[in-house]
Amino acid sequence: MSAPTDNVHSIHRWHTLTLINPSSHRHSLVFSLAVTATLALAVHFSYVEPGPWTAVHVAAAMAVLPATQLADRLVIRNREHSKAIHLSLFGTATWLMAASAGVAAAAVLGRDAIPMQHLVVGMMVFAAFRIGMLTSVLGVGIRRAWAACAVQPLALYCAIVPFGMWEALADPVSLAFGAAFLAIATAWSTMTDRAGRPPLRSTHEVIQAYLTSLRRDHSEMEALLERHSRPLDVSTTQLRLRGGGGTDMRLVLPGVHPGPYHPVGGSNIPYLIYKSLDSAAMVMHSVSNHTHNLPSRGEVERYLDSLKSSTVAGSGSECTEPVTAVVNRARAIGVMFEGSALLVLSLSPHGMEDLPTRIKSEIEAHARKSGIERVMVVDSHNAMGAEISGPDEDDMLAAARSCLDSLRGKPMHAMEAGYANSGGMGIEAPDLGMGGLGVLCLRVNGTEHFLAWADANNMENGMREHIVGELAGRGMGLLDVCTSDTHYSRTTVRTRNGYYQFGAVTPPERAASWFAEIASRAAKSAGRASFEVLVASARVRIMGEKVFEDYSAALYRALGLTKAHSALGLRRDVCPVL
Repeated sequence: MSAPTDNVHSIHRWHTLTLINPSSHRHSLVFSLAVTATLALAVHFSYVEPGPWTAVHVAAAMAVLPATQLADRLVIRNREHSKAIHLSLFGTATWLMAASAGVAAAAVLGRDAIPMQHLVVGMMVFAAFRIGMLTSVLGVGIRRAWAACAVQPLALYCAIVPFGMWEALADPVSLAFGAAFLAIATAWSTMTDRAGRPPLRSTHEVIQAYLTSLRRDHSEMEALLERHSRPLDVSTTQLRLRGGGGTDMRLVLPGVHPGPYHPVGGSNIPYLIYKSLDSAAMVMHSVSNHTHNLPSRGEVERYLDSLKSSTVAGSGSECTEPVTAVVNRARAIGVMFEGSALLVLSLSPHGMEDLPTRIKSEIEAHARKSGIERVMVVDSHNAMGAEISGPDEDDMLAAARSCLDSLRGKPMHAMEAGYANSGGMGIEAPDLGMGGLGVLCLRVNGTEHFLAWADANNMENGMREHIVGELAGRGMGLLDVCTSDTHYSRTTVRTRNGYYQFGAVTPPERAASWFAEIASRAAKSAGRASFEVLVASARVRIMGEKVFEDYSAALYRALGLTKAHSALGLRRDVCPVL
């Protein structure tokens, strides 16, 4: 069985293919017109003699292109004009490359005239490409795709090529090669659609739902994910702090993981929890991974409702001073709230992916042996990196055990708590989620300790160290900066990651200034406090590991089929060139 992280990374690599499209359909329209004009000029200066009618043919092609884009819109699922424009851009670019290959081949072989076969076969490749795109991406059935595949290529051919040379369309060799390309495209479409069977009924259905969800219509994707999800009992822990200065805030360790991606399912679950708790919460990243994603908004609502039925599992008014244990690159910071320990784990500035759940199990087992009632483990998620290595994992466990052992011997003190957030500061950075920033101030034994939080999807490496250093220079002892790992995005992000980690856009100096202001307000609001440990249970549907396995396997097989059919198509394209 593949590791969940491997399957997620495998699927994520396919996200980069969506970056090929220009960011706007207007850009695609301009580029497609430019490609069409270039194609028309290339034909008239390479395949036929240029003359006074060349400009007319170029203008005709420029007029035919948008007209056929409108025609394509009529057959495309949901009649999205933007997709028709993107389709024509890549289709005309394919034809231009085929025509250019003919010119290059003629130059290499020393031919005086370039056979029209290259242009006709290129047009047929264009039509075959359209079959593949119409069926896999644009939701058109194979029969309708066959009916529509040649409309734009043939219309452009007639607009670009002089009437006296249309007879090249009847060349039997060109037609034979063209028919082969159409057959390859049809076979590719059929086989890739079935690549995910039996778990997935249709691979194309998944691709289309994914692309539709990127335009904020997430209902189809959520229905697919929910169909393959599984029920699970999850538990959410909250550390509620109430102080005489008006503080009433919560540190939340959700039983689910943000995701799978914006705007689907529980992608914005940290903010939704934050909002449900009167915007006075720091929603941490618990030790979990994408297998604990909520697949739909319905499951999100079910989960949020469960938080209203939280029960008190512990309470008190004293805690220890914080303890920090460092083993090589691993760091564990802990505070004991009478019988309950809060433990924050990090490798920053060395990054890592989601901590594996086995680390949490090992820590909980050690806590039980040490007589600690419960341990609330936070994955600080504050530096970018790969899955944690074996040595780093061992060091992390050693640091966590050392921290817990030290906490057991620390004296308890009455505590004061204060909290403030970025509400009212007008912060709307592209690398921050809707929950903004928050800071908890714990005053223990006369010393102030701060814990900072950002509703963000991880952090730029070194960002945490810069913020800690800046606040230390202002006399503020910052324990750590944690993120929620939200998968919400304010804008469409065209990066390989698909998101902006905190610090990718916001300069560290500005972030430190924000946190310093919030920490100052948190300290001013601090007063004598008490705590409660709240636990809520819910039975919800999560995506589980099998969803990622099935989707990853389907996409992997589809990629293999694409490579095989592309190689076959290239071999068939060699003969006309020679």
